[in-house]
Amino acid sequence: MSEPRSLEGTTQQLPVLEKPAENPPENPPETEPGPAPRSGRFWSARRVPAGIVALLLLALAGAFLYDIAAVRADRPALHARRELARQLAERPLDDPWVLVGAGVALALGLWLIVLAVTPGLRDVLPMRRTRPDVRAGLHRGAATLVLRDRAMEVVGVQSVRVRTGRRRADVRAVSHFRDLDDVRADLDTVLGDAVRGLGLARPPKLTVQVRRPGRKG
Repeated sequence: MSEPRSLEGTTQQLPVLEKPAENPPENPPETEPGPAPRSGRFWSARRVPAGIVALLLLALAGAFLYDIAAVRADRPALHARRELARQLAERPLDDPWVLVGAGVALALGLWLIVLAVTPGLRDVLPMRRTRPDVRAGLHRGAATLVLRDRAMEVVGVQSVRVRTGRRRADVRAVSHFRDLDDVRADLDTVLGDAVRGLGLARPPKLTVQVRRPGRKG
Protein backbone atom coordinates (compact mmCIF):
# COMPACT_ATOMS: atom_id res chain seq x y z
CA MET A 1 0.00 0.00 0.00
CA SER A 2 1.20 3.42 -0.81
CA GLU A 3 1.31 5.91 1.96
CA PRO A 4 -0.99 8.86 1.61
CA ARG A 5 0.71 11.92 0.27
CA SER A 6 1.36 14.57 2.83
CA LEU A 7 -0.62 17.77 2.32
CA GLU A 8 1.81 19.88 4.32
CA GLY A 9 3.40 22.64 2.29
CA THR A 10 0.83 22.42 -0.48
CA THR A 11 -2.02 24.74 -1.39
CA GLN A 12 -5.41 23.32 -1.90
CA GLN A 13 -7.99 25.28 -3.83
CA LEU A 14 -11.35 25.45 -2.18
CA PRO A 15 -14.46 25.17 -4.29
CA VAL A 16 -16.00 28.46 -5.30
CA LEU A 17 -19.72 28.80 -4.91
CA GLU A 18 -21.30 31.35 -7.19
CA LYS A 19 -24.33 33.05 -5.72
CA PRO A 20 -26.88 34.59 -7.96
CA ALA A 21 -26.48 38.29 -8.06
CA GLU A 22 -28.93 39.90 -5.69
CA ASN A 23 -30.96 42.71 -7.04
CA PRO A 24 -29.61 45.92 -5.53
CA PRO A 25 -32.17 47.84 -3.56
CA GLU A 26 -33.91 50.27 -5.77
CA ASN A 27 -33.30 53.87 -4.91
CA PRO A 28 -36.44 55.61 -3.84
CA PRO A 29 -37.58 58.11 -6.40
CA GLU A 30 -36.22 61.51 -5.61
CA THR A 31 -38.98 63.94 -4.89
CA GLU A 32 -38.41 67.43 -6.03
CA PRO A 33 -38.67 69.92 -3.20
CA GLY A 34 -41.92 71.75 -3.32
CA PRO A 35 -42.29 75.49 -3.12
CA ALA A 36 -41.31 77.05 0.19
CA PRO A 37 -44.28 77.71 2.44
CA ARG A 38 -45.47 81.28 2.48
CA SER A 39 -44.24 83.36 5.39
CA GLY A 40 -47.01 85.73 6.31
CA ARG A 41 -46.99 88.32 9.03
CA PHE A 42 -47.71 87.44 12.62
CA TRP A 43 -51.18 88.31 13.89
CA SER A 44 -51.60 90.11 17.16
CA ALA A 45 -53.87 88.73 19.84
CA ARG A 46 -55.45 92.20 20.24
CA ARG A 47 -55.88 91.69 23.97
CA VAL A 48 -56.52 95.34 24.87
CA PRO A 49 -59.26 96.09 22.29
CA ALA A 50 -60.84 92.68 22.86
CA GLY A 51 -60.82 93.25 26.64
CA ILE A 52 -62.38 96.71 26.29
CA VAL A 53 -65.12 95.44 24.00
CA ALA A 54 -65.78 92.48 26.29
CA LEU A 55 -66.10 94.72 29.35
CA LEU A 56 -68.44 97.12 27.55
CA LEU A 57 -70.64 94.29 26.31
CA LEU A 58 -70.66 92.72 29.76
CA ALA A 59 -71.72 95.98 31.42
CA LEU A 60 -74.39 96.62 28.77
CA ALA A 61 -75.75 93.09 29.00
CA GLY A 62 -75.80 93.27 32.81
CA ALA A 63 -77.69 96.57 32.75
CA PHE A 64 -80.30 95.25 30.32
CA LEU A 65 -80.68 92.04 32.30
CA TYR A 66 -81.23 93.99 35.51
CA ASP A 67 -83.75 96.25 33.76
CA ILE A 68 -85.71 93.28 32.40
CA ALA A 69 -85.77 91.63 35.82
CA ALA A 70 -86.91 94.88 37.43
CA VAL A 71 -89.75 95.36 34.94
CA ARG A 72 -90.87 91.76 35.40
CA ALA A 73 -90.92 92.36 39.16
CA ASP A 74 -93.33 95.31 38.67
CA ARG A 75 -90.65 97.88 39.33
CA PRO A 76 -89.92 100.93 37.19
CA ALA A 77 -87.40 100.60 34.42
CA LEU A 78 -83.99 102.15 34.66
CA HIS A 79 -83.95 105.91 34.47
CA ALA A 80 -81.21 105.82 31.85
CA ARG A 81 -83.26 103.63 29.51
CA ARG A 82 -86.37 105.77 29.95
CA GLU A 83 -84.37 108.93 29.36
CA LEU A 84 -82.72 107.41 26.28
CA ALA A 85 -86.10 106.36 24.88
CA ARG A 86 -87.51 109.83 25.50
CA GLN A 87 -84.55 111.54 23.88
CA LEU A 88 -84.72 109.31 20.83
CA ALA A 89 -88.43 109.95 20.50
CA GLU A 90 -88.18 113.74 20.85
CA ARG A 91 -84.94 114.61 19.06
CA PRO A 92 -84.90 114.67 15.26
CA LEU A 93 -82.28 112.82 13.26
CA ASP A 94 -80.46 116.03 12.32
CA ASP A 95 -79.96 116.99 15.95
CA PRO A 96 -76.25 117.69 16.73
CA TRP A 97 -76.16 115.27 19.65
CA VAL A 98 -77.64 112.49 17.53
CA LEU A 99 -75.08 113.15 14.79
CA VAL A 100 -72.22 113.21 17.32
CA GLY A 101 -73.36 109.91 18.85
CA ALA A 102 -73.66 108.32 15.40
CA GLY A 103 -70.20 109.58 14.45
CA VAL A 104 -68.64 108.17 17.62
CA ALA A 105 -70.34 104.82 17.07
CA LEU A 106 -69.17 104.80 13.43
CA ALA A 107 -65.58 105.62 14.42
CA LEU A 108 -65.53 102.86 17.04
CA GLY A 109 -66.96 100.38 14.54
CA LEU A 110 -64.39 101.27 11.89
CA TRP A 111 -61.61 101.01 14.48
CA LEU A 112 -62.72 97.52 15.46
CA ILE A 113 -62.97 96.47 11.80
CA VAL A 114 -59.44 97.73 11.10
CA LEU A 115 -58.13 95.85 14.13
CA ALA A 116 -59.89 92.69 12.97
CA VAL A 117 -58.53 92.67 9.40
CA THR A 118 -54.95 93.87 10.01
CA PRO A 119 -52.24 91.56 11.39
CA GLY A 120 -50.58 93.91 13.87
CA LEU A 121 -47.21 93.11 15.46
CA ARG A 122 -45.38 95.49 13.15
CA ASP A 123 -42.18 95.06 15.17
CA VAL A 124 -41.88 91.36 14.24
CA LEU A 125 -40.41 90.65 10.81
CA PRO A 126 -41.33 87.18 9.45
CA MET A 127 -38.35 84.99 8.61
CA ARG A 128 -37.98 82.60 5.69
CA ARG A 129 -39.66 79.25 6.38
CA THR A 130 -37.70 76.08 5.68
CA ARG A 131 -40.26 73.74 7.27
CA PRO A 132 -44.01 74.06 6.97
CA ASP A 133 -44.60 73.42 10.68
CA VAL A 134 -42.12 75.98 12.01
CA ARG A 135 -42.50 79.76 11.94
CA ALA A 136 -39.96 82.28 13.16
CA GLY A 137 -39.80 86.02 13.40
CA LEU A 138 -37.09 88.56 14.05
CA HIS A 139 -37.73 91.63 16.12
CA ARG A 140 -37.13 94.86 14.26
CA GLY A 141 -34.83 96.14 17.00
CA ALA A 142 -32.63 93.04 16.73
CA ALA A 143 -32.33 93.49 12.96
CA THR A 144 -31.41 97.14 13.49
CA LEU A 145 -28.74 96.18 16.01
CA VAL A 146 -27.20 93.63 13.63
CA LEU A 147 -27.04 96.11 10.75
CA ARG A 148 -25.58 98.82 12.96
CA ASP A 149 -22.87 96.53 14.31
CA ARG A 150 -21.92 95.37 10.82
CA ALA A 151 -21.81 98.96 9.59
CA MET A 152 -19.50 100.01 12.42
CA GLU A 153 -17.00 97.38 11.26
CA VAL A 154 -16.38 99.29 8.03
CA VAL A 155 -13.18 101.32 8.09
CA GLY A 156 -13.84 105.04 8.17
CA VAL A 157 -17.30 104.90 9.77
CA GLN A 158 -17.56 107.06 12.88
CA SER A 159 -21.25 106.66 13.75
CA VAL A 160 -24.32 105.01 12.24
CA ARG A 161 -28.07 105.46 12.53
CA VAL A 162 -30.23 102.61 11.26
CA ARG A 163 -34.01 102.47 10.86
CA THR A 164 -35.36 99.06 9.85
CA GLY A 165 -38.86 98.68 8.50
CA ARG A 166 -40.80 95.95 6.78
CA ARG A 167 -39.89 97.24 3.32
CA ARG A 168 -36.89 99.50 3.78
CA ALA A 169 -33.73 99.73 5.87
CA ASP A 170 -32.35 103.27 6.00
CA VAL A 171 -28.70 103.58 7.03
CA ARG A 172 -27.13 106.98 7.68
CA ALA A 173 -23.43 106.86 8.41
CA VAL A 174 -20.90 109.51 9.32
CA SER A 175 -17.36 109.02 7.99
CA HIS A 176 -14.47 111.06 9.37
CA PHE A 177 -11.85 109.80 6.91
CA ARG A 178 -11.58 107.89 3.61
CA ASP A 179 -13.41 108.84 0.47
CA LEU A 180 -17.20 108.87 0.86
CA ASP A 181 -17.75 106.81 -2.28
CA ASP A 182 -15.41 104.10 -1.02
CA VAL A 183 -17.11 104.02 2.37
CA ARG A 184 -20.54 103.85 0.71
CA ALA A 185 -19.42 100.99 -1.55
CA ASP A 186 -18.10 99.03 1.44
CA LEU A 187 -21.29 99.67 3.36
CA ASP A 188 -23.40 98.47 0.43
CA THR A 189 -21.43 95.23 0.27
CA VAL A 190 -21.30 94.55 4.01
CA LEU A 191 -24.89 95.51 4.75
CA GLY A 192 -26.18 93.64 1.70
CA ASP A 193 -24.62 90.45 3.03
CA ALA A 194 -25.98 91.24 6.50
CA VAL A 195 -29.53 91.71 5.20
CA ARG A 196 -29.38 88.42 3.33
CA GLY A 197 -27.94 86.74 6.43
CA LEU A 198 -30.94 87.79 8.52
CA GLY A 199 -33.01 85.14 6.74
CA LEU A 200 -36.08 87.35 6.34
CA ALA A 201 -38.91 86.26 4.10
CA ARG A 202 -38.97 89.70 2.48
CA PRO A 203 -35.57 91.36 2.83
CA PRO A 204 -35.95 95.14 3.14
CA LYS A 205 -34.58 97.42 0.46
CA LEU A 206 -31.29 98.91 1.62
CA THR A 207 -30.68 102.66 1.45
CA VAL A 208 -27.26 103.97 2.49
CA GLN A 209 -26.28 107.61 3.00
CA VAL A 210 -22.78 108.72 4.02
CA ARG A 211 -21.72 112.22 5.03
CA ARG A 212 -18.96 114.05 6.81
CA PRO A 213 -19.32 115.01 10.48
CA GLY A 214 -20.59 118.53 11.08
CA ARG A 215 -18.31 121.25 12.29
CA LYS A 216 -18.24 121.83 16.03
CA GLY A 217 -19.05 125.27 17.23
